[in-house]
Amino acid sequence: MSAPSRRGKDTTLDPDAGVRPDPSLPPVALTEEQKVKDGRWTPMKIILWVAIGLIGGLGWTMLAIVRGETVNAIWFVFAAVATYLIAYRFYSKVVEKYLLRPDDRRATPAEVKQDGKDYVPTDRRVLYGHHFAAIAGAGPLVGPVLAAQMGFLPGTIWIIVGVVLAGAVQDYTVLFFSMRRGGRTIGQMARQELGKIGGTAAIIASLLIMLIIVAILALVVVNALGESPWGVFSVSMTIPIALFMGLYLRYLRPGKVTEVSIIGFILLIAAIVAGGWVAETAWGQEFLHLDRTVIAWGIIIYGFIAAVLPVWLLLAPRDYLSTFMKIGVIVMLAGAIVLVRPEITVPAVTEFALEGTGPVFAGPLFPFLFVTIACGALSGFHALISSGTTPKLVEKERQTRFIGYGGMIMESFVAIMALVAAISIDQGIYYAMNASAAATQGTVEGAVAFVNSLGIAGVNLTPEMLTSTAAAVGEESVVSRTGGAPTLALGLAHIMQQALGGPAMMAFWYHFAIMFEALFILTAVDAGTRVARFMLQDSIGAWVPKFRDVSWRPGVWITTAVMVAGWGAILILGVTDPLGGINTFFPLFGIANQLLAAIALAVVLTIVARRRDFRGLWIVALPLAFITVVTTVASFHKIFSPVPAVGYWAQHTAFKDALAAGQTSFKAAKTPEAMEAVVRNTFVQGTLSIVFLVLALIVITTSVLAAIRAFRTTEVVDHQDPYVPSRRFAPSGLIATAEEKEIQAQWDALPAEKQPVRGH
Repeated sequence: MSAPSRRGKDTTLDPDAGVRPDPSLPPVALTEEQKVKDGRWTPMKIILWVAIGLIGGLGWTMLAIVRGETVNAIWFVFAAVATYLIAYRFYSKVVEKYLLRPDDRRATPAEVKQDGKDYVPTDRRVLYGHHFAAIAGAGPLVGPVLAAQMGFLPGTIWIIVGVVLAGAVQDYTVLFFSMRRGGRTIGQMARQELGKIGGTAAIIASLLIMLIIVAILALVVVNALGESPWGVFSVSMTIPIALFMGLYLRYLRPGKVTEVSIIGFILLIAAIVAGGWVAETAWGQEFLHLDRTVIAWGIIIYGFIAAVLPVWLLLAPRDYLSTFMKIGVIVMLAGAIVLVRPEITVPAVTEFALEGTGPVFAGPLFPFLFVTIACGALSGFHALISSGTTPKLVEKERQTRFIGYGGMIMESFVAIMALVAAISIDQGIYYAMNASAAATQGTVEGAVAFVNSLGIAGVNLTPEMLTSTAAAVGEESVVSRTGGAPTLALGLAHIMQQALGGPAMMAFWYHFAIMFEALFILTAVDAGTRVARFMLQDSIGAWVPKFRDVSWRPGVWITTAVMVAGWGAILILGVTDPLGGINTFFPLFGIANQLLAAIALAVVLTIVARRRDFRGLWIVALPLAFITVVTTVASFHKIFSPVPAVGYWAQHTAFKDALAAGQTSFKAAKTPEAMEAVVRNTFVQGTLSIVFLVLALIVITTSVLAAIRAFRTTEVVDHQDPYVPSRRFAPSGLIATAEEKEIQAQWDALPAEKQPVRGH
């Protein structure tokens, strides 16, 4: 742990001093004059940004004001992309100027501690892919799909505005401050900045919240693959494909990332096509038509193995492949929306948003929209990645804006595309797919009766609509395929078949989407388990130092087994929940994730306040205050609401009383065993809700008190690592500027022995 240092010791008054620390080498950073020259406004730039602003304004006007019976999906794309571009060009630079002030003259931990394993200077474009693959799990796919029951407008506003002011700010600031502190985790930074009480609460909360997050991610995969031989075969094949890619990169063709990614993509398409053939065979139906509990145990075993295997063998190649797939599919879907221009018939705001009695999940728009759509707008899970592997790989400080802020913007775009896909299908089919099996009885007839009983304007579901939809996508049924992934897959297939292939390609596009989603989610499951294991090893290491040695295999196996057992137990509870696991557990997932975001923002607030950067404190304080209110109100709803559909303890008491009265069935639970399962699950959920809220409020209160103390003193406290001059150069953004290209050319002209070593 470094001692507190006073800011200003490691730099000179001359802003251009140190750009060439070694006279025999080219500059390591742009001068202030070069930065100004690169950022100078020209007539063409002004015209371009005015055009972007007008397109964005038109998109928002069509969505929020000039909407009629239907709205064209193209306006979602225009409003989102224009807002993202403006936010990245202008607001992220406000964050950079007032809070972070990156300095490329300063060596990053990847350069100072370069060891070829954890600390490796990595090309910014490759690192962007690594980072995006790690943060983009099931959240941006599932949350918007579930929140579609509230209408398209509230979710759209939160996804886009939330990421600009909150989500991207959190990811960017956590990444930067972790990088300045040698790549420390959010828990380590909390312990350093908030002291023993606040730091311990942050570490415990982070570990417990990770269990919920990974369990719900796995539950989404289970619900997508249950009773689907095609999906089980195709997704299972991603594991040997990833292993092959790891061995290929390690031994056959080291460093050939593009080559192996193309091979992997071709193998994935082959796995999807072969899945259709296998699903039609007798042995495919016999051996791959799996119960959801069996699939859950398979994912638990997979999670343990994937987390203890060397990172190069499974996790890294899956990241390579999933990054191409994730970004490629989302861009392809956006292009198809622009080409097809589907009309959206879902209302801007539904009656379920106002009444809080939706069939997908219960609760009013405020606060449940903001916890249902977590990833894509603001996600605490990202703070673990931004303070985990990524800060140890950053090559130059100014790249953190592109990786941190830019990476989160891309995830937000994923969420918008997921929302559009969900609202593009028939509303009746949407509710039949996302209502729990307890409501629909799991049958076509039950689903039709339930959906039509909701009294939704313009919805008249028929059995033929459900059976024909299932046949079109090559599945036995689409009823109660909860979790968001099947709905998104159907929406994507519905749009893509209009652009490419026609109705005959519906089944291919549906299972292509399931594969795409599984790559998203399984990457987060194994990466999340690995990060959780690191956190537990570090925590136990405070008492048993041997556990901090990540090469000590018994410690790795023990801590991995503990974390997998934790999220695996919650996964089994969700799979066997009579009320529909995703319907009851996802609000807890959303609340836990947003509480973790509040903890991360509280740590950042403390760091900024103790550095006395009060001019920019509002940038962090605004999203922290908002998400603290949201999560506290949501937690109070889940803990204290007397409505069983909303409150965990109300539901717990209702079923417990029914059992005590000798009833053999109650509401959706048709057997005493099912009633006992509801009692058990609601006890777990209610207890975790209380624990998460108490721990988060301890951290937030400690942070606010630390900020107040910092305001009252003149002392500047900054725990960043000592200044070390850099001896390498790299551009800061996706595309190098003219000035950066000029300096890069000087470095490229150096003899090989003077070239800096770069990993990946």
